[in-house]
Amino acid sequence: MSVSAQHGVGSLLATAVPAFSVEEAHLLARDVFGLDAAVSELSGERDRNFHLRVNETDHYVLKISNPAEDMQVTKFQTEALLHIASLDPSLPVPRVHRTLGGETEWILNRPAEGPRIVRVLTFLHGEPLHRVPSSAALRRNLGRDLARLDLALKGFSHPAAGHELMWDLKHASRIRDLLAHIPNAAQRALAERFLDNFEAHALPALPRLRAQVIHNDMNPHNVLVSTDGSERIEGIIDFGDMVHAPLIGNLAVAAAYQPTTLDHPLAGAADITTAYNAVLPLDAAEIDILFDLIATRMVLIVGISAWRAARYPENRDYILRNNPQAWTGLQRFDRLSRGEAQEHFHRACQRSE
Repeated sequence: MSVSAQHGVGSLLATAVPAFSVEEAHLLARDVFGLDAAVSELSGERDRNFHLRVNETDHYVLKISNPAEDMQVTKFQTEALLHIASLDPSLPVPRVHRTLGGETEWILNRPAEGPRIVRVLTFLHGEPLHRVPSSAALRRNLGRDLARLDLALKGFSHPAAGHELMWDLKHASRIRDLLAHIPNAAQRALAERFLDNFEAHALPALPRLRAQVIHNDMNPHNVLVSTDGSERIEGIIDFGDMVHAPLIGNLAVAAAYQPTTLDHPLAGAADITTAYNAVLPLDAAEIDILFDLIATRMVLIVGISAWRAARYPENRDYILRNNPQAWTGLQRFDRLSRGEAQEHFHRACQRSE
């Protein structure tokens, strides 16, 4: 039985992105949101997304939710963006563009389809992080802004914040069966070892740690960087994986996408951790399991993507885009002892005190 059938958390990722044409998107943007724009399609894992260009400076994203997504979860994301804008207006996150009637969301109803929420958000300009050469300064900027985002979301709550998501680290054990889709036996065994490590060390500690709503998907495709050479973070986008979870998980997710090919495999993750800790200090218990959680995120990347690539071969390149770096990270992490990794992160946090 599949993980989605067993637990229900995989149904959204097992549902194809909804069909919707560029022409339909143009009419919807104009008639509902008052935006007469040039429209082009954007890639997406679950939603149907379109880029709206009204003029040289005013760009937006039209998002049509997946029919399998609970409408309350979509509303949760919208309310979070409104909350962030009110608490820290300078944070570079999308802003909600309302309909002509002043609503933050609009319901799309088409024959033989379930209702879907349509939203328009501001389009943030910048170079995607995965296209920008990594540097210590850039990683520190990312760590600082990630901590600011966590502070802005600290007091936010919503009835749908506790929804279950396959990408939620606290549910990592549920993807064990998906590791069977990894074709290479040595790689599969490597992922299984780190999942074992998560269950032995991190999972028992999670209930005792600080928890709140977190972004949960600070991968390099969801971060935009300035193009003026300042290495400033210009955008944190895609709040579709938000969930109420241990706070340290948000840092772990971001750190899992930092380069592991530096002199020390944790050097990149340590840079972002040092900057994060300077803004939002971590507890010792959180630091102790940071390495475990970073590795577990890499396991989620390779496990979930292997399953989804087999299910949707036409979208294989997009689904597998983060796999090479994740495998490199797991292989280098496998040469470290857990104690060495813990010591490395504790030293990184001491540098920011």
